[in-house]
Amino acid sequence: MTPVGSVDDGTSVTRDGALPDVTYDVTVVGAGVVGCAVARELAARPGLRVALVDASNDVGDGTSKANTAILHTGFDAVPGSLEARLVREGSRLLAAYAADSGIPVEPVGALLVAWDEEQLDALPTLLAKAERNGYDAARIIGPEEVRSREPHLGPGALGALDVPGESVICPWMTVLAYATQAVRAGVDLHLNCRVNTVDAFDGDVRVLGTGRGALRTRWLVNAAGLHADAVDRLLGHDDFTVTPRRGQLIVFDKLARDLVRHILLPVPTALGKGVLVAPTVYGNVLLGPTAEDLDDKSATGSTAEGIATLREKGRAILPELLDEEVTAVYAGLRAATEHDDYRISADPGRRCVTVGGIRSTGLTASLAIAAYVTALLDDAGAGLPEAGDLPPVRMPNLGEAFPRPYQRADLIAADPAYGTVVCHCERVTRGEIRDALAATVPPGSLEGLRRRTRARGGRCQGFHCGAVVRELFERGAELGDR
Repeated sequence: MTPVGSVDDGTSVTRDGALPDVTYDVTVVGAGVVGCAVARELAARPGLRVALVDASNDVGDGTSKANTAILHTGFDAVPGSLEARLVREGSRLLAAYAADSGIPVEPVGALLVAWDEEQLDALPTLLAKAERNGYDAARIIGPEEVRSREPHLGPGALGALDVPGESVICPWMTVLAYATQAVRAGVDLHLNCRVNTVDAFDGDVRVLGTGRGALRTRWLVNAAGLHADAVDRLLGHDDFTVTPRRGQLIVFDKLARDLVRHILLPVPTALGKGVLVAPTVYGNVLLGPTAEDLDDKSATGSTAEGIATLREKGRAILPELLDEEVTAVYAGLRAATEHDDYRISADPGRRCVTVGGIRSTGLTASLAIAAYVTALLDDAGAGLPEAGDLPPVRMPNLGEAFPRPYQRADLIAADPAYGTVVCHCERVTRGEIRDALAATVPPGSLEGLRRRTRARGGRCQGFHCGAVVRELFERGAELGDR
């Protein structure tokens, strides 16, 4: 086993080798935003031995890494559903957590734009739904106000539902903050650790067969995202089937940022919220996602048809956007199921809690889901210790609305590495890369380093800085010398 985390302070992150010869009280399967949030919640219970395992080589490397990065209000959830409740609670919790942890959030608000009479007629129903979900700040506005608030909008907007509470957030730092707090509080994070089998109980302990050997645990939380249905069947259940729903997106250059002030949403359909145009906290503009139900849980490639569809819809929403440079295209998979609601349930007999069917709202709801899951574990007989307070965490800022290290004279004076820009597109400094490589949960790949720093994420996509960034990544902990 090779520890790669900050082992000097007693924490443990492993990516290879045999697993520790210990019995965990609780094992969380899946290190996406929900799994990391659950692990963090459990980490607040002193004396509890917790493992967080994932098949990938990094946290947040599945559905959590490719979403639309919106902190939802839950205005359009199905009233009375578990999702509506947890999104509403989670939105408040995550907004406060982000403020305390330095995760960038921009409260830009959303306009749900009606482009034809049918959509216009649907707005009062959506407003009523928002009110039933406890969100009272929404209102319907006319075409003149829509135009004044979004002057670059395409022709034909008949009105909109104004939802001022919607925000954009950095999803990557959210996952990393949860994982960092969990690991620092004693959670063992084991990556490259796919769960293949679940044996019957031997006393109160069961053995998970993983790609890195046996792992013993008393309780299990299944937060495996796209693979939650497969893990659920290993546990003897057959409650839902995950159908990967691909969402392709186009990222436009920062020069397009002045074209849009709000998150521009269409009237939703049965397949989701539809194609949106939204600013990002990194200063770019997103167009997407598509909604394609697939059979392949690894089909994260973009297609010519998907990009063409997005460009057609984008041209109608914000015509000038299509004249701007494209920085990147990417696709993510959402864990859709045949059910309209989250599938979160406990099985005391099998000593497990399953967290399935978490769609794009999972980022917003993550902290509320974590609290709900730990309550289910307690009710099922896990006997969790009383929760304490976790030491706060402060994450690096990737948001353009807040001072970045290269802009801070005080940081540069104290450490010139923060004044040495390595990635000029995203203005990432050598100091930020060094810090990411020495962090509690360091990246396992260049892609992971990009998510932590934005290095190689700009308009040149690493054409100019790629070799230098790779060299720094390969030098790793050696960069710790200041």
